Amino acid sequence: MMPLTREWVEKAENDFNSAKRLARARKMPDFDGACFHAQQCAEKYMKARLQEAAIVFPKTHDLVILLNLVLSIEPTWGVWRTRLDLLSKAAVEIRYPGRTATKSDARDAIATCRSLRELARAALGLPM
Repeated sequence: MMPLTREWVEKAENDFNSAKRLARARKMPDFDGACFHAQQCAEKYMKARLQEAAIVFPKTHDLVILLNLVLSIEPTWGVWRTRLDLLSKAAVEIRYPGRTATKSDARDAIATCRSLRELARAALGLPM
């Protein structure tokens, strides 16, 4: 694995652990933060996959834009389009006044993130 790919994976794992920790906190859980970090984990795993395949990608946080690039090497990932679009929107919308993530939102975001993480780790030849 390329060193830069490994860095993307390490950062993605940090986001995955942060999302879980923020959602599970007994005192003052941060569901907004959990959604944000779940999106960040998915984004970084997609960038890791692109990096390892030497596919240039733009600086973006839009998971659908990244998905469109990933599909050239992982065509079965297309079924994730709707869930990744929702994850992108949830992570952005909750960062501003007017919308606050619920426990259910955080649970859904982490579930999407976890599933994409498993796909990406398998594609990169990493253990679960």
